[in-house]
Amino acid sequence: MRYVIGMTGASGAVMTARLLEQLRSHEVHLLMTRAARILADHELDDSRVLRATHQYSAEDDLDAPIASSSYLWDAMVIVPCSVKTLAAVAHSYASNLVVRAADIALRTRRPLILVVRETPLSLPTIENMRVASLAGATILPPSMAYYFEPESVDDVTDFFVGKIMDLLGLPHALYRRWSSPAESGSVRLEQT
Repeated sequence: MRYVIGMTGASGAVMTARLLEQLRSHEVHLLMTRAARILADHELDDSRVLRATHQYSAEDDLDAPIASSSYLWDAMVIVPCSVKTLAAVAHSYASNLVVRAADIALRTRRPLILVVRETPLSLPTIENMRVASLAGATILPPSMAYYFEPESVDDVTDFFVGKIMDLLGLPHALYRRWSSPAESGSVRLEQT
């Protein structure tokens, strides 16, 4: 399988790095904006891990093969997806390679997952999520769940990346899936 991973200027480089680890047996083309590189240098111990993919392109590399709809790939994930990139995707403003590839995904009906990393959300951002969703993108904010009892930031990151893997249809063991208390044999009672 061939995947396109876009990384833009929002906090969350660790999610990108962890997703790339999970996809290492697949062909991956990583697209990074300048702001993403700055954040990766700040958030990761070694941001070079991000560029250790099958192919790497900067945001202004508009002659990269990925800039053409004739270059075939299976799915695209923008993680993290800044609200600026979300707005550009929602309105087909292909000012860089990340948004150009996302526009190709929408035009050719390939899966596009936007991991929008912002909180709280403004009304324009919510509207851009709606427009992108109507165009065919899947909006996947990294929203935390607690049922699997995370014990570390790594557990939380794995949960988010596991949700991406689920949408890509790829097997993983990144988090414990939900089972009802009756199925798991443990019932917790809350004190009142």
